[in-house]
Amino acid sequence: MKVLILSSDYFEDAELLVPYYRLKEEGIPVEIASDKTGTIIGKHGYEVAVDKKLSEIVPQDYDVLLLPGGKAPAALREEPSALAIAKVFMQNDRPVAAVCHGPQILISAGVLKNRHATCYRAVADEMRQAGAHYEDREVVVDGNLVTSRQPADLPAFMREFMKLLKNRASR
Repeated sequence: MKVLILSSDYFEDAELLVPYYRLKEEGIPVEIASDKTGTIIGKHGYEVAVDKKLSEIVPQDYDVLLLPGGKAPAALREEPSALAIAKVFMQNDRPVAAVCHGPQILISAGVLKNRHATCYRAVADEMRQAGAHYEDREVVVDGNLVTSRQPADLPAFMREFMKLLKNRASR
């Protein structure tokens, strides 16, 4: 199993780092792809090394997609390659986890219609307009999709995300 994280500058530090290190703790390989090379810097100053540019990503090389929030998704949703990656994962029923503003990438990719999901409250109307069934809960699981609202929801998000990964690995 291999996880792909899509992010950029001004990511929400906890929403990227908590899943990143939890996955590493389990021995799961994780790569970070961005619209830039080198490092990306979080809202609170943490720096994270970028493994690949978005244009270098072959979605079939990964099993899971993770979309942390913060301001990074607003930039990534403008990148056609980020949207194409999200579409491949969603259309092929591969695990996708998105927290806070992360679902903005899925909204722009047009893959949330008739899906149950949650997000940061400022994105909720946009999510509804995209045809999703918005639920104001700490975590929502809909098949291959796990979503959460904010950093405070990370314990519930990670519990359900890890459960999804373990269930997929046992197939």
